[in-house]
Amino acid sequence: MRRSKGGNHLALGRLKTGQLNKTEQAYADRLRALEQAGQILWHKFEGIKLRLADNTFYTPDFAVLAADGVMELHEVKGFWQDDARAKIKIAAAMFPFWFFAVKVKAKRDGGGWDVEEF
Repeated sequence: MRRSKGGNHLALGRLKTGQLNKTEQAYADRLRALEQAGQILWHKFEGIKLRLADNTFYTPDFAVLAADGVMELHEVKGFWQDDARAKIKIAAAMFPFWFFAVKVKAKRDGGGWDVEEF
């Protein structure tokens, strides 16, 4: 393990592209339930890759097609690193999608998801 820059969190290494971590899997399960309930029409993990600049890309965790036909891009986070927050803000300014960051709420706080819109 190695320390991540500028923080106290330990970097465990990234999963392979297309592989979900536990938090992303829990959110995928939630999206699947919303799709079955008709609240969203479609979702795909790492379904869209956005070019922000030369050699700079942002791949949101989930592309989600809402029931009203609006495309949403959802980022699932346990904690934020500065570059990730910067990328989602830049992408939100550049592209005509709704951008959301979701974070698991602690069970002691009632569980569920905190949602931040960009």
